[in-house]
Amino acid sequence: MFVASRGSGQDMSRRVRQRVEGNGFVSPSCCSVIGGDEDIAPKAQASVDWTSLSYDTVLLLFTRLNYRDRASLASTCRTWRSLGASSCLWSSLDLRPHKFDLSMASSLAARCANLQKVRFRGLDSADAIVNLRARDLREISGDYCRKITDATLSMIAARHEALESLQLGPDFCERITSDAIKVIAFCCPKLRKLRLSGMRDVNSEAIESLAKHCPQLCDVGFLDCLNINEEALGKVVSLRYLSVAGTINMNWRVAAESWEKLPRLTALDASRTSVDHVAVSRLMKSSQSLRVVCALNCPLLEHDVNVRGKLLIAMFNNAFKFDDNSKTPRDVFAYWRDLISKEDKSIDETMRWIEWIISHSLLRMAESNSQALNSFWLNHGAKLLLRLMQSSQEDVQERAATGLATFIVVDDENASIDCGRAEAVMRDGGIRLLLKLANSWREGLQSEAAKAIANLSVNANVAKAVAEEGGINVLAGLAKSMNRLVAEEAAGGLWNLSVGEEHKNEIAQAGGVNALVKLIFRWPNGCDGVLERAAGALANLAADDKCSTEVARAGGVHALVMLARNCKYEGAQEQAARALANLAAHGDSNNNNAAVGQEAGALEALVQLTKSPHEGVQQEAAGALWNLSFDDKNRESIAAFGGVEALVALAKSCSDASTGLQERAAGALWGLSVSEANSIAIGQEGGIPPLIALAGSEAEDVHETAAGALWNLAFNPGNALRIVAEGGVIALVHLCSSSVSKMARFMAALALAYMFDGRMDEYAMIGSSSAESTSKSVSLPGARIKALKHIESFITTFMEPQVFAAAALSSAPSMLAQVSEKVRIPEVGHLRCSGSEIGRFVTMLRNPSPILKACAAFALVQFTIPGGRHAMHHASLMQNAGEARILRSAAAAANMPREAKIFAKIVLRNLEHHQAECSKGKKSIIL
Repeated sequence: MFVASRGSGQDMSRRVRQRVEGNGFVSPSCCSVIGGDEDIAPKAQASVDWTSLSYDTVLLLFTRLNYRDRASLASTCRTWRSLGASSCLWSSLDLRPHKFDLSMASSLAARCANLQKVRFRGLDSADAIVNLRARDLREISGDYCRKITDATLSMIAARHEALESLQLGPDFCERITSDAIKVIAFCCPKLRKLRLSGMRDVNSEAIESLAKHCPQLCDVGFLDCLNINEEALGKVVSLRYLSVAGTINMNWRVAAESWEKLPRLTALDASRTSVDHVAVSRLMKSSQSLRVVCALNCPLLEHDVNVRGKLLIAMFNNAFKFDDNSKTPRDVFAYWRDLISKEDKSIDETMRWIEWIISHSLLRMAESNSQALNSFWLNHGAKLLLRLMQSSQEDVQERAATGLATFIVVDDENASIDCGRAEAVMRDGGIRLLLKLANSWREGLQSEAAKAIANLSVNANVAKAVAEEGGINVLAGLAKSMNRLVAEEAAGGLWNLSVGEEHKNEIAQAGGVNALVKLIFRWPNGCDGVLERAAGALANLAADDKCSTEVARAGGVHALVMLARNCKYEGAQEQAARALANLAAHGDSNNNNAAVGQEAGALEALVQLTKSPHEGVQQEAAGALWNLSFDDKNRESIAAFGGVEALVALAKSCSDASTGLQERAAGALWGLSVSEANSIAIGQEGGIPPLIALAGSEAEDVHETAAGALWNLAFNPGNALRIVAEGGVIALVHLCSSSVSKMARFMAALALAYMFDGRMDEYAMIGSSSAESTSKSVSLPGARIKALKHIESFITTFMEPQVFAAAALSSAPSMLAQVSEKVRIPEVGHLRCSGSEIGRFVTMLRNPSPILKACAAFALVQFTIPGGRHAMHHASLMQNAGEARILRSAAAAANMPREAKIFAKIVLRNLEHHQAECSKGKKSIIL
């Protein structure tokens, strides 16, 4: 029987990511430090006496670790335990990448007496902060705060009376109300900075409480809120910096009237609001202290407001040309650096605020994914994000990198990016900047930079630039990180880069394959993003023959089967199945196909995945089973695990599904049908009607694969009768005459030849119930006439009259070679025949029908043409069975059609060629 393994071309898979929500988890027993391309710790080429390091060096090493790794390293010896508890190491904590809960907080509390600054993520971490017992905490910054309530925020405020800065966002704080702000005002009298995002309402009582109890409050941000009391904000006389960006229901007449009187107001952010020219003009002209107004993406603000010595940052002007009263306008960042060098603290503070609010607004604008902003991004936005990535503020750098990762995305689901924006980032030096951030020891920067690199690498030109700048080594190193978020984004970068054939071997050489496999073992549960990206990258790499061997050697087969069996997340299931499919696609060049089948639970898991409710999972699982069925043992094992029933059910249910799923469902049945027992089982299970339906698909890949399956099934006379009864003759005749695929037409013709070479008639004469019902419902003679007519027409399309006329008169090798070239269908070279199939075609040479004789000879030509993948195999089968004698007889027979004689002579010539090649090989071995 025939089987065609599905190729490994299904590696063009990418993913883009925008912002990610969720808590990370890090193994408590591992310590990994990433700095540049290498670990900070020296590579031990000889024994290293770590105790000989100076205390300063050890402290420097500790500062480069996250808090969990710091605690692990401190537990190695008494001296390092003492150094690890130094107060200078515990003045700041970034809890975002880790699972931080009440128990972890309690274990760290002893070290946090002098803790000054905390960054956290999510509700669980917020609840646990109070258990750190850090009474002198000065700064708290949290993100992904949607679930944080008034109770949690009030508790944090009550336990940290020395608090000077509180920032929650950029996610919306939907459950926080004005009541919590009043508690903050009462409990934190030293508060200087308050920035909250996404509150529904900030009423006058809350704002007046801040004005009354927080006399040092100089920086307030109520961003993306629904309602703010503008008049009450005018009473916070200590204000220097105010942001109401994204707030919807603003009365700008009242705001301008109230805020122009604020005596210290230096900078105002009104980006993404309904502010108009009148309000901006009034504020900039009337306020004596106001120097900067940021109004990015404000649709009602249509032209510039020129007030000398003051800066308006808007979409329509070159926002970063600053007029300082005495000099010509120039780059505001250069101006800032000059003033900082002169120790102008107020300008330093203002510019840090500008960086922060611009990075926030640019991220929000990137998330909106508006095509109306395309000109802004290409002309100014991309450069601005790159400038912000050079900020001294880590959170600004992170937000700028996230903005880069986001603004290029057009369609997250389909991994589509704006190539113009991506290449703009590349042209402005963005790749080098991102790689520099990725090499930072700060894990937050590593994560966001890797995400941006991953998304940019969807573009082939950018991917090439990333590779040339050493990005593959950087990402392979980050994929080894014990920080789950860093490893996840690095795996995503390798996934996208591995789409390019030119990058696959470089990823393997950089240790990327081992790192990706270890990720699956490190986080087998609860880390869906890591698993999907690692499996996706391995799937792309496995499409390459050499890399597929590396994946198997690294333990990838076991890891991927483990995912397919145990993971419940459909994204990871889909990529694991795709990776196994690509591993199994190299059956002739390595033993991965057999290795996957031999892995415990692999085939059973893939059969079960075909029953998934998710189409992508079904598709890749069916594709894997298709490729795995190339191996004889796998084929029978798949059937034993219920593969026939599962795949027939899938074929029946996928009439309205994607062409990819239809192709793979038909392909898997094609592969299984190589076995006579499976072929019969498919027919009895009801697999023929859905295959006939798929054969009528307009999609070339689908009807070609369905034709292959029907061809195999028609080998059995009982199935042949079922095909006739279900209207399969009409479908195959249509394919034979009208498909644009020569391969589909060829297989349809051979299926029809099987059905009407006489064996089905013999089966029908036995008088089985199915045969009787078929003979009553279908006119077999009429179907036979129609089938033979279209087989003849198919063969005739390859017969150029002049060439065949010349070949009939001369059997010269040059003439036969010319005919062979004219009739050759290159794709047929990928098909592999069994001995019984070859024997059936040879027997067909003696069929009374001249059309079937010509068809059989034509088929044997296709299977033995030199250069075909399995031509040598087919020639050996024929030689061993002594078929050459029958071919010589056919070539000389008087009753043989002219074209059949010519084809028979070509087959004999092909056999001689393969025999000569085989003899050469043996001589070479002897030598």
